[in-house]
Amino acid sequence: MSEANERRVLDEGALVTSERRIVVDVTDCPSEHSFANKLARALWGIVWMTLFRASPKICHSWRRFLLRLFGAQIARTAYVYPSCRIWAPWNLKMGDYSCLSHHVDCYCVNEVRIGAHATVSQYSYLCTASHDESDPGMKLITAPITIADQAWISADVFVGPGVTVGEGTVVGARSSVFKSLPPWQICYGSPARAVRQRILRNSAHEGPS
Repeated sequence: MSEANERRVLDEGALVTSERRIVVDVTDCPSEHSFANKLARALWGIVWMTLFRASPKICHSWRRFLLRLFGAQIARTAYVYPSCRIWAPWNLKMGDYSCLSHHVDCYCVNEVRIGAHATVSQYSYLCTASHDESDPGMKLITAPITIADQAWISADVFVGPGVTVGEGTVVGARSSVFKSLPPWQICYGSPARAVRQRILRNSAHEGPS
């Protein structure tokens, strides 16, 4: 497209916006969260900073106890590391031997489900909320995230709202997941896509004959 045509398209777009008098205006956008929600998150923030974050790394049972006090559903064999940030514990569900590793940001405005034997590695970001870009007031929108059984979210991965990572699937480091991924695949990229099947080798070792 020529420079003149580009200028014309931009001018027409500006004219349409002006004619419709539609602007992004976030000067008066009241929170969609209830007072009870805000109070619970404030209390949780104090507990996280003083009792959760400061706990020794090996004290997984203590952190599970604290999370359950705030409504989390966590298996007794799940692992949550002290530097992991959890926005609202009552929206968190974790299966047997699941793991939220160091510095994971679990932004669970909506429900986050971590399946049995699933791992979310360090610095990953599970994000269940965004904003409606077509709404002048940037309305909050949320959708749950599911990390299915035996899946592995590698280091520094972004997982967006409404995503399901299929059973046994591996998402490579620093990938961005905006759409659900099928089971038992190796996926990476931004956006992440399946590149090959995940095949587990037999772990049984035969002894000497």
